[in-house]
Amino acid sequence: MATLKTRDHIVEAADQLFYSQGYTHTSFSNIASAVNISRGNFYYYFKTKDEILDAVIKLRLADTGAQLAQWESADGHAADRIRSFINILIANRTKIKQYGCPVGTLSTELAKLNHASQDQANALFTLFRAWLRRQFTLLGHKTDADELAMHLLSRSQGVATLANAFNDEEFIRHEVRHMCAWLESLTKKTPLTESSAHHV
Repeated sequence: MATLKTRDHIVEAADQLFYSQGYTHTSFSNIASAVNISRGNFYYYFKTKDEILDAVIKLRLADTGAQLAQWESADGHAADRIRSFINILIANRTKIKQYGCPVGTLSTELAKLNHASQDQANALFTLFRAWLRRQFTLLGHKTDADELAMHLLSRSQGVATLANAFNDEEFIRHEVRHMCAWLESLTKKTPLTESSAHHV
């Protein structure tokens, strides 16, 4: 149990450091210092930084999957669940202004490095895409659900990138309002009710 706990602390610390400093600029020493263990003890858990990266991506996938499942199981309309996704920008606005989107920044960095884990990191986007596609389908937009999912993903990534570039919280709030208005317009145009979409 103690071994698992220490390992979890290492992965959580690495996750935060990869986000705030970047994967390239985070060293074993940085992570070991963050969890207050010696580098010798550190190597007991992880032999390479790539092993830590793999664990961080798995943690993010698990956490994201749990969050999406929680939204999925909550009472409400598909539009409410999509709105929860949009509002991630508000909930994480302080960190987004400082560091950008954790998913986007890691994927971009690994792509520049042509890193072997690039596809694993991109799986986070795939997870969001599939979940949003399902919500838009339930909303009644079956034929263009994937297009709508990709549009919302790309817009949220653009907002995070520009909010980080300009350190502008009001920009985030402004764009979230516009995305929610866009979602509302789609809801009004819904060709099917959510209950009937389940049977299509």
